Amino acid sequence: MQHPAPALGDRSLFPTLTARAYLHHAGISPLSTPVLTAMSEAAADVAARGSEAFGTWGEQREQLRHTLASLVGGRAEDVGFVSNTAAGLNAVAWSMPFECGDRVLLFDGEYPSNVSPFLRAAERHGIEVELLSLEPFAAPGGADFSELEAALKRGARLVSVSAVQFQSGLCMPLSEIAARCHAAGARLCVDAVQACGAMPIDVEALGVDYLISGSHKWMMGPDGAGFVSIRPDALAELRPAVVGAMSYQGTLDMLMAGPGHLRYDHPPHTEARVFETGMVGTISFAGLGAAAELLGRLTPAAILDHVLEYGDRLETGLQERGFASLRTADRARQSGILAVVPPPGLLAHELVPALAARGIVCGCPNGRLRFAPHWPNGFDEVDAVLEAIDAIRA
Repeated sequence: MQHPAPALGDRSLFPTLTARAYLHHAGISPLSTPVLTAMSEAAADVAARGSEAFGTWGEQREQLRHTLASLVGGRAEDVGFVSNTAAGLNAVAWSMPFECGDRVLLFDGEYPSNVSPFLRAAERHGIEVELLSLEPFAAPGGADFSELEAALKRGARLVSVSAVQFQSGLCMPLSEIAARCHAAGARLCVDAVQACGAMPIDVEALGVDYLISGSHKWMMGPDGAGFVSIRPDALAELRPAVVGAMSYQGTLDMLMAGPGHLRYDHPPHTEARVFETGMVGTISFAGLGAAAELLGRLTPAAILDHVLEYGDRLETGLQERGFASLRTADRARQSGILAVVPPPGLLAHELVPALAARGIVCGCPNGRLRFAPHWPNGFDEVDAVLEAIDAIRA
């Protein structure tokens, strides 16, 4: 099926979207017509051909591996498929060859998926977890690395951080963090689910060792699909703790090459696909493929420019109405998320349903009112958002 070309500020590929302004892409994105079509075609093919469709959609996933690699600046062989961001973070946390006394540095205020796996690994392996503050990275004059540097001097095996903070939208200085980690002998793990698809990422240039992202936020794909991108030298250090038949080379020979191929001593994959333990969601990854193709046509750099301008316009109107913006003034540290604190008398968790009733969909993590536009959002929506807020206050 031929679909219209994607265009910034044009939501024609979302004809069934009911919201006047859908600004919750930091939570769950709606599915475009190309994504729905790809998922329907995959489901119909499996319904018609069963196992014979396996090869067709296996080839689609191999192409997707290349697409995702180009999207994050890595290599196709460094990309592995997982079910979601938490699954990828758990794969790293449980596969690190931790020894008793090792230290992991995390950040207070992160989304739980980027904290909980390492806390559980700490319980199992007897490692120490230190929670650092995010406030120094939001300093008006630029990020302050002194607390991180001091913690690294005390020793660390791994640092895990989100590329973009889900509460404030703060874009973290990954290249500077990576340089300090590597100088101290530590690896850097990045939860990129709030960044992938809406801003340029280059794992090679940034020096990220482990990058993990899901599909259902800024990638604008379905849930149940995610990926990791792991540098080869960092992958070589891991000892995969959760494996399955597909984690090993030559497993499929027993199904296709006659008798004598059922073995349990196949070598594990030496690429990131070692984390693909079994069947992956054919339908979900077909949808992710279509979503990633749209992002590649628009380019994350152009998408970022678009959502930043949308945020500028909305931020100005909200500040005029007494909302306090949590967005840094430093353009280089801004993302697609605009988080604000309502003025006295208004509560974010009460504003969200009131706005939804007026066709404005947004979120409220930890008491912040969070707006997250994406490439389909048009600037004309800003007036509708502000009018809805005025109506609620009235």
